Amino acid sequence: MKQIAQMIDHTALKPDTVKSQIEKLCKEAAEHEFASVCVNPYWVPLCAELLQGSDVKVCTVIGFPLGASAAATKAFETKQAMAYGADEIDMVMNIGALKDRDTGAVEKDIQAVTDAAEGKALVKVIIETALLTDEEKKLACELSVKAGADFVKTSTGFSGGGATAEDIRLMRETVGPNIGVKASGGIRDKESALAMIEAGATRIGASAGVSIISGLKADQGY
Repeated sequence: MKQIAQMIDHTALKPDTVKSQIEKLCKEAAEHEFASVCVNPYWVPLCAELLQGSDVKVCTVIGFPLGASAAATKAFETKQAMAYGADEIDMVMNIGALKDRDTGAVEKDIQAVTDAAEGKALVKVIIETALLTDEEKKLACELSVKAGADFVKTSTGFSGGGATAEDIRLMRETVGPNIGVKASGGIRDKESALAMIEAGATRIGASAGVSIISGLKADQGY
């Protein structure tokens, strides 16, 4: 139970999220010992304050949700977020450049963020699987690893499709055993979370973290 809780990034990324929801998110994350809270950059200082002294990390998103910002902008966003207390960075790669097979631009885009993180913050690359072919998913994973990312991640949740077990298996096979794989988008219950973990995910991004843990507890008679 605790092991699975510590794989969950408790997420609130909707544009109309308000302070009371962020406060609740942080309270739940601390109570259930989730890996992190994942929020938009504006909320990073508040989360860092609320979670001070806990083991819960503060994760934020960069170039979100389209990935089409300039690499220098993503690097600046990363440095700013870290200065405000972010421990983990979930960046959206340049999806159009990948589909154009401009591998140099994609790699430089990711490298800009990993360089800005300086090894002090975990970097996850959102490849937006719903918009890619299997070949493109593999290429995106390979470029992410080459550019120094710590994780590859399926989805923003804003492009019409989320994580699938098939995509997680493909991503895990591509990156090997030493790079993290984060399943995100549409994971709302314990069954879907466990399916992603079985397929090779080492982190789960979900706004339904409490429901997932509650379902697991019910199974064990809590």
